Amino acid sequence: MPWLVWLLAAAALGAAEFFTLTLVFGLLAGAALVAAVVAGVGVGLLGQLIAFGAAAAAGLLLIRPVALRQMARVPLVRDGSDALVGKRAEVTKEVTASRGLVRISGEEWSARALDESLVIPVGAVVDVMEIEGATAVVYPRELLP
Repeated sequence: MPWLVWLLAAAALGAAEFFTLTLVFGLLAGAALVAAVVAGVGVGLLGQLIAFGAAAAAGLLLIRPVALRQMARVPLVRDGSDALVGKRAEVTKEVTASRGLVRISGEEWSARALDESLVIPVGAVVDVMEIEGATAVVYPRELLP
């Protein structure tokens, strides 16, 4: 019967983690599951508490810092329009400070020049510097004549 109490505690701690997202209650829920297994094997209350404490300490001191570091990292893979920044594009309609068209990875995008004084001709190769909404802000790879 004590294992059932540990399972209920694990469920409550898991629910608390769901609402707080601190990685503390979830690790304590895992420790409660370890204590439930220990209780199910037939170990006494002192052994259950030691198992809970050891699992909780291991989780909070070893696992949580690693998990927080991983969550704080910038993803290595960019997706959506962010993945287009830095790509090469070809001008399909003259690009000025306010309008133009470029082909990026086989798709037509509206574009404007990063340098407002530039007029980039058709066929020029440009780099995508940023994406503003549905418009690519581009700059020529080579100096224009």
